[in-house]
Amino acid sequence: MPTSAAGGAGVRRGRAPGTAQQGARLQPTPCARCCRYCAQAGAGLLAPSPPLSGCRDRAHGQGRAAPWPCTARRSTASPTRAITASSSIATKEPLNPIKQDVKDGKLRYVANIFPHKGYIWNYGALPQTWEDPHQKDKGTDCCGDNDPIDVCEIGSKIFSRGEVIHVKILGILALIDEGETDWKLIAINVNDPEASKIHDIDDVKKYKPGYLEATLDWFRHYKVPEGKPENKFAFNGEFKNKAFALEVIKSTHECWKALLMKKCDRGTINCTNVQIRDSPFRCTEEEARSLVELVPTSLNKESNEEEQVWHFLDK
Repeated sequence: MPTSAAGGAGVRRGRAPGTAQQGARLQPTPCARCCRYCAQAGAGLLAPSPPLSGCRDRAHGQGRAAPWPCTARRSTASPTRAITASSSIATKEPLNPIKQDVKDGKLRYVANIFPHKGYIWNYGALPQTWEDPHQKDKGTDCCGDNDPIDVCEIGSKIFSRGEVIHVKILGILALIDEGETDWKLIAINVNDPEASKIHDIDDVKKYKPGYLEATLDWFRHYKVPEGKPENKFAFNGEFKNKAFALEVIKSTHECWKALLMKKCDRGTINCTNVQIRDSPFRCTEEEARSLVELVPTSLNKESNEEEQVWHFLDK
C-alpha cells in the first residue's frame, strides 16, 4: 500500500515513463493499454515491490536496495477505503502492475460484512519488503505469504488506487492466512490532521477508539462469505507496537534484497525491474516499454460492477 524520523511510510501512484525525479509525489495514472495502474517513476517502471526510497528527507533516484534509515516509509495503495474491488500487485507478471484480482474467471470483490462496506482503511503494500514463503517467522511459527507487507492506512482521506503517500508506522498485526504469516501494518498518512498526535499503537486506541477492534473483526471474517473458516492471528490477535513493526519491516526488507539479487528461491515471482542497479533481473527502459506494449488493450466490461450484497454473520 510509505517521511521523517518521526515515523512514516507511503503509498504508490503511477507516473509516465521517462519522467525525471523519482522522489516526487506521483499521480495516479491508469494504464490505457491494460486497465491496470502500472507504477511508473523516474527512469521507467518500478521494480517488484517497487524500490521507492524509504525516507522522505534523503536524496532519491539511486534505485538501490538500501536498508530503511528511519521510521518513515512509503506504501503502495491497491484497494481504497469503502471500495469492494480486490486489487493487488501482480508479482507473477513483468514489472508487477497493480490489477484487480480474478477468481474463477470473474473479477474479485471483497464482501460487505455488516457493518463494514468494503475496505475500512486505505489498503496497500510497503515497497521493498517480501514475506519469504521459505522462511519461518520465530514469533508466528509460520512462513511468509510470498507478498510484500500489507498496509492499513487509517487517516481521514480516501486515496486513489496506485497512489503513493508517506505514512507513519504505528504498529502491526500478525494474521495467519491458511497457515501463512500475513503481516498487516497499521499506519497513518503523515499529512493527516491527526498524525501529529498519533505516534504508536496505543495512540490509535486513544484517538480512534474501536478502529483496531473493527480491523481485527474485518480480517477475522472477510473470507467467511466465500465459505472459508474464520482467520486466525498470532499473539492472540494483539496489535504489536511501532518498535516491533519496524523490526518486521527490517527483516522483510532483507528478504526482499535477497530476492532481487537472486540469492534465494523466488518461485514464480517475476523480478524484472529497471531500478535496482546490481540486480541480475534489471532491464533497460526500452525493454520495459516493450513489455508494457505487449499488454492487451481490451478492457473488462465488468470492472465497475461492485459487490452490492450485504452479509450478516453470527459472531
